[in-house]
Amino acid sequence: MPLSEHEQRMLEQMERALYAEDPKFASALEGSGLRTYTRRRVYQAVAGFLVGIALLMAGMVAKQVWLSVVGFLVMLGCAVLAVTGWRKAPKPGEQPAGAGPQARRQARAKRSMMDRIEQRWQRRRDEQGH
Repeated sequence: MPLSEHEQRMLEQMERALYAEDPKFASALEGSGLRTYTRRRVYQAVAGFLVGIALLMAGMVAKQVWLSVVGFLVMLGCAVLAVTGWRKAPKPGEQPAGAGPQARRQARAKRSMMDRIEQRWQRRRDEQGH
């Protein structure tokens, strides 16, 4: 069952309060380590792409076709890595699918925390309704 607009606002307020109270814990819940890893992977792919351009140009200057082909293949491979790394990077607050045991443990903790919050919210709504 989707959350109502009021419930969404309340959840956003709780998230902001969590960030304000304990930003380190909040960033741990959102899986920032994986984002850092994918960001680093994209940067490495961009650097590799530039190396591929240099190889391509060196092959053209030295009139070595094989070197140009290697440069092109390096560029192509790095472009694919950069695009796939960028697409797979989790958004802030999103838990990546198929992550390691620590991330799964964090996902369970986050899910159980959300379940508790949802139960409390439901109790309040029930108490107000009766």
